[in-house]
Formats: sequence, structure tokens, C-alpha cells
Amino acid sequence: MKTSFQSFLIALTLLAGLHQAVAQSPVITSFSQNGQLVCANLATGTVASVEWASSLSGPWNTNWAGLEAVAVGSNGTITVGVPMFYRVRGVAYVPATTPDGMALIPAGSFTMGNSIGDSDITDANPTNVTVSAFYMDTNLVSYSQWQTVDNWAITNGYAFDDGGYGQGTNYPVSAVNWYDAVKWCNARSQLAGLTPVYYTNAALTAVYTNGDVDAVYVNWTNSGYRLPTEAEWEKAARGGLTGQRFPWGNTISESQANYYGDPDGTQDSVDANFDLGPYGRNANFSGVSPVGYFAPNGYGLYDMAGNVFEWCWDWYGTPYGQPTTNNPTGPASGSNRVLRGGNWNYLAVYARCAYRRGDYPPNDPYYGDNGVRCVRGP
Repeated sequence: MKTSFQSFLIALTLLAGLHQAVAQSPVITSFSQNGQLVCANLATGTVASVEWASSLSGPWNTNWAGLEAVAVGSNGTITVGVPMFYRVRGVAYVPATTPDGMALIPAGSFTMGNSIGDSDITDANPTNVTVSAFYMDTNLVSYSQWQTVDNWAITNGYAFDDGGYGQGTNYPVSAVNWYDAVKWCNARSQLAGLTPVYYTNAALTAVYTNGDVDAVYVNWTNSGYRLPTEAEWEKAARGGLTGQRFPWGNTISESQANYYGDPDGTQDSVDANFDLGPYGRNANFSGVSPVGYFAPNGYGLYDMAGNVFEWCWDWYGTPYGQPTTNNPTGPASGSNRVLRGGNWNYLAVYARCAYRRGDYPPNDPYYGDNGVRCVRGP
């Protein structure tokens, strides 16, 4: 019998117990006019049943040949021919649990760069870029978190240039150079029982633990922590928004981020276009602000504008999309590594999502500008 999809009743009963993660309920992905039904989000290795009725009020029957016990395929779907009304009973697929302290950044394409057309950003031409899903720390790495990993690392074969600096345990670590940030990611991975990402040989057998090494090799498929690529960082910073200067919109104030206010453009005339101030350093803090102090962006990430600059993996260079616009990892070489996100002692212009800054990897730690935020593969 031909009928429209809207005429069907879909009812779900879970046949499993409690799950540690929120289940993704079975969902009808397609239904053709000849009665061919496809249902997804079912647990592999289980059996589903499809019930039918002659009316929306039932009674529901399970004696239609071929519908009472349907094996779920390896892709978590069933495909069956059904009568006019139906419902699916099966075990819901349970996705992997999001790591503690991290947020899932969904896969997808976005416009990376200065799509709003601010005249002073000349190194960020808009480019359509695609990134795979990944997890990102919701907060900047705190000084307490840095110390915990650092203390383990130096007793397990690691050596760092500097110990990092923190205004307090719940404040972001700063005064971190790029080399130490990368080595610290490896140490964090090993302390957590994960496979490190960074190596000093092409065979990916020598874990990067010592020295200032520019020729670092990456195993992108490993489970450990790493620095975000520049494309990953910008997608995450935008929080799902399109064509906005900041993670929340087109203007900024000191109630939204920790930066140096310049609403009248005294320090940089461009600030007057979007900085609501007030003027000067944020009066609520003596420098950096505690992690998680301000409201998060649309992905649940804090301090994606202001507080401390964040190291990225990429060498600084143009254009975007190197060596490909699908999961770009930046130029093959360079002299500076990319920093993103602005800083408590810098103007609003630096806190824009599209603003790029490069710094020499062993930067002077006494400036205290640069911190860390890690990502992991899904």
C-alpha cells in the first residue's frame, strides 16, 4: 500500500540495561513507497523486531513473516519490507564516552580565515576547509595540570626547557615554548596510558622526550594528546558560528574575555570597530584569569579569545589549506609556529577567531604569553 512517511508511527523500546554514555536512539533513515524500510543506530550483533498494525492505535503484531527477528548488520542497520504501520524494537547504539574535560568538535567544512573582511588581516584569506571530528580540552591547561604531568615526566626520561609559570593552580600555565608544549603532550599521553603522537624519527619509534627538535614526526592516528592544527583550532574557536569575529559574535567586551580594552582605537584604530571595552587591562584580574571564568562558546570551550595565546602544531605560512584543504596540517617547514586566541595583555584585534600570530618555537619564556590546549582523535 502506498502512503507517505508522515503517516507511520515509530515507537522504540530499549532491550538493554543502563549505559554509561547517552544512547543514540534507533532512527528510520529511509522509507520508500514500496514499503522498504531502513533503520540505523542499532547495536551490531543484536536482533531487532519490527512490529506492525492495521491502525495507529494498534494492536501491534509481530507475526509478519521476516520481521519478528531481524539480524542487525555490521553497520548498525536493518533493511526490511514493512506493511503500512510499524515500529522498531532494538538495542540503541551507544557512542564512545567523551574523555573527561574535553568536548567533541564535530567533523565538517567551514570557512577558515577573514571572511568578515577586516582590512588589517592580510594573511588569512577565506578558504573552505574540512576537518575530521576530534576532542578538545574545554579549558586551557592549568598550572596544576601542567605540574602534575611535568613532575611525572621528569622522572620518566623527559626534559623541558622551562617549568612553565602559573599565577595559581587554577590559572592557565604560561611561559611555555612550543617544544615543551609538544613534549608535554607526549608525557600527558603516556601518563594516561595512551599512545604518544610525536616522534623524532620517520619510523615513528622514538618518542619525542628531549631537546628542541624541529623535525618532529606525527602519527595522526594514535590515541594520545597533541596540539591542535591551526584549522582545528579555528573551527573549534568559532563554536559552530559562521562569519563572526569572535567565538560569540562580532563585538567584544571585558565581560566576555580577558584582554586589553581599546574601545576608542587609541592603541590600534581597528579596535574602535568592535571593542566595547572598557579601556585598559581587565580590572577583575592582575594578569591572567582563572580557567573557565568566562562563558563558553557554542562547543563548550572556554577562553578561546583572550587570557593566553595557544600554541598550534603548524608552521606559520600562507595560504591556508596546506598541503590539502582536507585536514590541513600547515606548511612543511618554516621559522615560526602558529599561535592563536589573544592574550590578557594584548588588544582585541589579537583575540579575533581569524587572527594569526607566529612565534619562534623556543620563544622567550619571560614574556609569559603562551599556553597550551590539547586535542585527541575520536
